[in-house]
Amino acid sequence: MKFNISSKTLYNYVSSVSKVINTKNTMQILSNFLFTLDGDSLTVKAADMENFLEGRMMVTGAEGSGRFCLDARRLVELLKEMPDQGITFNINDDNYEVEIDYGTGRYKTMAINGLEYPDSQNPDSDTEKIEFTCSTEQVLKGIENTLFAVGNDQLRPQMMGILWDVKPEELIFVATDTRKLVKYVNATTKPGVTCSFILPVKGAMVLKNVFGRDDEIKVTVRSTTSVMFESESFTFDCRLIKGNFPDYNRVIPVTNPYIFTVDRSTFLNAVRRVAVFGDEGGGLVKFKFSTDEVTLRASDNSFGTSGWEQVPCNYSGNDLLIGFGSEYLIEILSTFSTTDIVIKLADPSRPALCLPAENEPDCELLMILMPMNIID
Repeated sequence: MKFNISSKTLYNYVSSVSKVINTKNTMQILSNFLFTLDGDSLTVKAADMENFLEGRMMVTGAEGSGRFCLDARRLVELLKEMPDQGITFNINDDNYEVEIDYGTGRYKTMAINGLEYPDSQNPDSDTEKIEFTCSTEQVLKGIENTLFAVGNDQLRPQMMGILWDVKPEELIFVATDTRKLVKYVNATTKPGVTCSFILPVKGAMVLKNVFGRDDEIKVTVRSTTSVMFESESFTFDCRLIKGNFPDYNRVIPVTNPYIFTVDRSTFLNAVRRVAVFGDEGGGLVKFKFSTDEVTLRASDNSFGTSGWEQVPCNYSGNDLLIGFGSEYLIEILSTFSTTDIVIKLADPSRPALCLPAENEPDCELLMILMPMNIID
């Protein structure tokens, strides 16, 4: 086999596909890329037995066809340091000796027979499939707005991923770790189908880091255990999290009468400063809301530290004292992008509803934060 390709093009694809490879693999061959040459088309695949990611590119001067495996780490490091120019791969079909030539250099290595590489575990052809197409931007925004809220409790595996609640008119992304919950609705494109699945964190990271170069993604939910994402350049076969996601609509408060509006950046920076002098264990910050300002307080009796600040705001409601974990609140405030944010409150024991002052067209973002017990 023989083919020519730009070193930069190949590097972009192998570095993207390599994101699915684990640092340590139970099967040594999973530390390799699988290359398949078919005419002028070259595909590169990587896997960890639960996720299979494949990139497709065009080559020139192709001779022969077939499959071979190359060490992923060594190839990525070589291409990273190689100048942007054409390179030629020569693969001996008999002993799998590989020569990589470019203008001023030549490298030799050994490949592995591609037939030894495991195939993705496709469900039976009789399995019912649900397909829909959505914009890449729609998917990336859903992941960016919810990924930080994914849980990490092994006893609650259903919360260790992002729920895709697909409706005919909109895509809903939800994540929660029981302390905070995020719901993001995007209706910029209409899926036209109804289904739901829980995407693991690794799968979400692959979509976020790899699929940004294409405009559309075709999603095929092939069973209760796997989903396939396809774009013009990549195909990603991902194992899903089993189980039922909690009924998120039940925990969204609908009767929080007190409304707090504040400049997001000013409020976020104040929380960060005050939290420095609080208890490192719980990160408790106390908030006292009044008509024109909110007072932030934090202390750590173990070290004799304390701090407080006042931030101007617009607040409608009775004076209220409530506590929140600073780490969770900072995560929420950092995710919003609007100048002002709105927080709706009820009492010190009920969750707060956090909203942007204005949603983007055809989108809705809301976050819920559970309060912490305080003694004042």
